[in-house]
Formats: sequence, structure tokens, C-alpha cells
Amino acid sequence: MVSLAWATPVISNAFMLLTDRANFIPRESSIWTFEPYEINRGSSNYWLYGEDAHRYYYFVYTPDEPYRSIAKRNQCAGFDKRDVRTWCTP
Repeated sequence: MVSLAWATPVISNAFMLLTDRANFIPRESSIWTFEPYEINRGSSNYWLYGEDAHRYYYFVYTPDEPYRSIAKRNQCAGFDKRDVRTWCTP
């Protein structure tokens, strides 16, 4: 069980959730599979972009839409996982 925890992002995700109340794991993902790949460099260390095996996520942090997600297998022309402006709608 311990080696499984080290082989997954669960430890870093748990730390992220405990240290900053703005952080959360998208409902389509899990603490075991979600991996932030871009972190805010301000006073809070919340994720801006993240991914799991099937989807990419962008932290919007508005009450109506806390995040956006898109399938990794998508048909967006010019898609860049680090630029939400290139994410087309399904």
C-alpha cells in the first residue's frame, strides 16, 4: 500500500488540499490520479492546469464554473494543453 501511494500523486494531492483551501480535485478525477502540471506562482499555490489519464483540467475558480475539462482525445485544431483558449467545446 505504501509503494502504491508513492507511485501515484495521492501524497502531493493530499498536501495540496491541506495547505490551500482554494484547491480541490475535479469531480471527474480522483486524488489518486489527478496531476497538476501548472501551479499558480502567487501567494496561493492552487493548480492552474492539471490532468489525469483521460482529461485535461483548467482552474477557472468562479462559482458557476470552478474548472473546465476536455478529453485528451479531442478534435480541437491547434490544441495546446497549457492554453485554455485553444480548448474547443465538445
